[in-house]
Amino acid sequence: MILVTGASGNLGSATLAALNARGASATGGSRTPKDGMRRLDFDDPTGLDLAGVSTLVLISAGYAEDDQVIGRHKAVLDAAVRDGVRHVIYTSLTGAGDHLAFALAHRATERLVRACGLPWTILRNGLYAELFGGLLMWADDGVESAFGDGALAAVSRADLAEAAAIVAEDPAPHSGRTYDLTGTPITTAQVAEQLGVPYRAVGLDDYRRLLLNEMLGLLPFQPPMIVSIATSIRHGFLDGTSPDLAHVLGRPIRDPLATAVAAASATKPAAPQ
Repeated sequence: MILVTGASGNLGSATLAALNARGASATGGSRTPKDGMRRLDFDDPTGLDLAGVSTLVLISAGYAEDDQVIGRHKAVLDAAVRDGVRHVIYTSLTGAGDHLAFALAHRATERLVRACGLPWTILRNGLYAELFGGLLMWADDGVESAFGDGALAAVSRADLAEAAAIVAEDPAPHSGRTYDLTGTPITTAQVAEQLGVPYRAVGLDDYRRLLLNEMLGLLPFQPPMIVSIATSIRHGFLDGTSPDLAHVLGRPIRDPLATAVAAASATKPAAPQ
């Protein structure tokens, strides 16, 4: 049986749905499981139960500080070894993302995966096209961004979920492989053109100030994480492409520009009555 962690989240639920669509024997694990899923709380290592799991799809538990994330991943990997899991697939971060504020937890987890003694596959996921579009800011009937003229080799979440499902369904051919799953470079200007609105670039200082002072509800680690995305895109560190995703999928990738446009459009404020 295949088990997908983080199955209540966006990537985990999409991966589980892709596995189900392929007729695979799969279930999900989550701190807040739905019917038929296992309860998996990475902060409660003694309660982790992976008995009967042949392939574990470890979706990164990245919404925390590095020590918490790495500790959670180590706990589930220890449980995988203890309970006889035969293959681990980890959803990591694109190799070009080492400048990002959340890269360290991914690289540390990759070390743990390689050292755990189980057959493994590492999927180094590019940043989502949905994230690119969702981080654009609407102002005066146009969009603003700290991405400048930089491009992101963005990828749709659905493609990454399908790639994870393909590998999980038959992991043996992918054992010991690290795939860089990036997409086609897109820019904010292209998104704005598709939306039919003007685009204005903002400086990183103004962007950081906005995140700290006006984006209520952000956790302490999130503003530097988001700014690291903006400056990495702005200065050309995340625009590199790779054929790995199309190779794993066996087809061309989805258009990330269309996905980013849809995400940006969804955040547009409603017109005043």
